[in-house]
Amino acid sequence: MQIETRAATDAELAALVTAQQRELAESGDEVTYPAHDDVTYLVAVVDGRAVACGAWQPLDHDTAELKRMYVRPAYRGRGIARQLVVALEEEAYATGRSVIRLETGTYLPAAIALYRSAGYLPIPPYGEYVGNPFSACFAKRLPAASLQ
Repeated sequence: MQIETRAATDAELAALVTAQQRELAESGDEVTYPAHDDVTYLVAVVDGRAVACGAWQPLDHDTAELKRMYVRPAYRGRGIARQLVVALEEEAYATGRSVIRLETGTYLPAAIALYRSAGYLPIPPYGEYVGNPFSACFAKRLPAASLQ
């Protein structure tokens, strides 16, 4: 498996994001997530095929937000999401971010389990997620020693 940076306009990334949004819509989440210029996108490639994506976006000088985590169903359970999370944390840390926040749906137990097992702790909803009863928010402080 390789993890590559991709532009927001990349066709394979767009296909992954479309699949993610379709899956979320099937679970009752009708929110559309527009592309942002200040987001760094990573794609996991297995045997030449883009099978997973994730992104991070700066929130402020010290904080980044993990976004767009998605693994195609046929590739789940292989540790790809965990490797993507680590790669995203490393990239955010390299730019000086020491805290990562994220939001996921309360109806996504596998995502919640992944983030908890990766060291993320529950926090109150922040930003656009305040007041959303289906938002589960988490944060993690990035210790320098774990990324060297």
